[in-house]
Amino acid sequence: MSQFEQVTVLTKANIYFDGKVTSRTVLFADGTKKTLGIMLPGEYEFGTDVKELMEIQAGELKVLLPDATEWLEINGSGQFFVPKGTKFKLDVRTATDYICSYIEE
Repeated sequence: MSQFEQVTVLTKANIYFDGKVTSRTVLFADGTKKTLGIMLPGEYEFGTDVKELMEIQAGELKVLLPDATEWLEINGSGQFFVPKGTKFKLDVRTATDYICSYIEE
């Protein structure tokens, strides 16, 4: 999807890891929420409060999902789900453009 229509964008940025990961929150009329962001090269660990769908639009990175023993590699574009209440690791190799969808279950 190349654009979202009729949404509210929160102007305050979400800034993590000394500015190496940033995003903006997008709110939809149906109450759902996504963030649109950029990750610069580095190693990061994130926690989840709800199930998340990470859609990589462009970039190169490796992801270590909860309970996984092998890293998932994404070169270009791809996606992965992260269960709620867990942590996952990212090894970002190039500037990476992403969309994160928060899924209430």
